Amino acid sequence: MHRIPFEEVQERLTVILQGLGFSAERAGQCAQLFAEATCDGVYTHGVARFPRFVAMVRNGSIDVSAQPERVAQCGALERWDGQRGPGNLNAQAAMARAMELSRAHGVGCVALGNTNHWMRGGSYCWQAAEAGLIGICWTNTLPNLPPWGGVEPAIGNNPLVVGVPRAAGPVVLDMAMSQFSYGALEKYRQRGEMLPVDGGFDEAGRLTRDPGAIERSLRPLPAGYWKGSGLSMVLDMVAAMMSLGKATHQLSSDMLYETGISQMFLALNPEAFGPSPRAAQIADDIVASLHRSKAAEAGQPVRYPGEQTLRIRAENRKLGLPVDEALWAQILAL
Repeated sequence: MHRIPFEEVQERLTVILQGLGFSAERAGQCAQLFAEATCDGVYTHGVARFPRFVAMVRNGSIDVSAQPERVAQCGALERWDGQRGPGNLNAQAAMARAMELSRAHGVGCVALGNTNHWMRGGSYCWQAAEAGLIGICWTNTLPNLPPWGGVEPAIGNNPLVVGVPRAAGPVVLDMAMSQFSYGALEKYRQRGEMLPVDGGFDEAGRLTRDPGAIERSLRPLPAGYWKGSGLSMVLDMVAAMMSLGKATHQLSSDMLYETGISQMFLALNPEAFGPSPRAAQIADDIVASLHRSKAAEAGQPVRYPGEQTLRIRAENRKLGLPVDEALWAQILAL
């Protein structure tokens, strides 16, 4: 692994994006989102995704100049058309609008259709939580997860993200609908490691911890078995119905043409009824209660979602972003 300064990574990606037709401002903003995902330790959805993003720009799936447009409004609820623009920029703009609505109404909701892959979903709930708001967002995806009881991909591995503001560090849950995402399976396989728990089925239909076997069978295990399968379906329905966008079954199964995605962005204002120190105290008390619980393994304390992110962020800012040498060579060649 190379350790490359954050600024160098962002600058290199910015130059490439400008060469693809992005304005200087939007190129820098888009590059920053990629670099920040890697900086926060979400290596599968940061710089590692950049070559695929470039390929989708080149094949016409992503319109670099398109910006999201509001097409309908009802109070604190709005519907936006992403116009197949860059997914991470569209998502950032949609959450920003939901946040703006929440400051006026206490709650804000933006349904975004006709957009592209948002890369790291957690980015947008960190965006809300760091501004003192509760953020909730989710997206549908191409069909890449078999429903419970099925053997063929028919539902999306639809990420669901929740961010809760907290002075000592936001709590941010960023989860896919499978026990392990395809990105996580790839990382375990590359390290030659087995999964810590069963993560899917092999080609014979047996539960396995072998990441390579799961990749070959295309049968990752839904999180919570039938529960994750059902949650994937309803998240897809709500996003597509509210945005009037595409549902999972209407999306291309080719990841390089996964476009027209539907997403939801919600922001809740904890201070909508006025400043409330009690709300902040509730969050701190819940975290303290979690930390007091007995750990299953000595030296492995119980952690809340996102607890390590600030530490990893600081470390990677200081030492440089860890980027695979072959990947960095590929990016330089772009």
